[in-house]
Amino acid sequence: MTFEPVLPDPIACPFCPIKDREILAEHPLAAAITDSFPLTQGHTLIVPRRHVASFFELTTNERLVMLGLLDQAKATLDAKYSPNGFNIGVNDGTAAGQTVMHVHIHLIPRYKGDADDPRGGVRWIFPRKAEYWNARS
Repeated sequence: MTFEPVLPDPIACPFCPIKDREILAEHPLAAAITDSFPLTQGHTLIVPRRHVASFFELTTNERLVMLGLLDQAKATLDAKYSPNGFNIGVNDGTAAGQTVMHVHIHLIPRYKGDADDPRGGVRWIFPRKAEYWNARS
C-alpha cells in the first residue's frame, strides 16, 4: 500500500496561511495551533509560518521560536487539561510518515489510562521493536 503526500505546495497547504484554527500561542515566525484530527484532548501543532517541508530546512530563528511556542503551548495545556505527560514528535519525510509537507511539531498530551501500556511511546512506530525491555541480550 502506498500513499501520496498531501498538499506539497503552499497554495494548497492547510497551514498556509494559518487560519480557521484555535491559536494557542503565536509569533511572527510560527504559531501553536490545535490539531484538526486530535489524538488526545489538547493535541497541538507547532507550525512555522513560512512554507517549508523539513525540520532541517528551518532557520535557527524559526527553530528557536518553535521551541519557545512548544513551551508556551505546554503551559496552556497544563492549565487547561492537566495531562499526565506529553509525546513530542516530528514526522520528517514520507518514509517517516509525513503526509502534510509543511513541517510541524506534534505536542500530544497524554493521560493516565489513554493507552493500555504507554511504555515505549514513539517507539511503537515499529511494534516488533517497541518492547525493548523484553529483549534478550
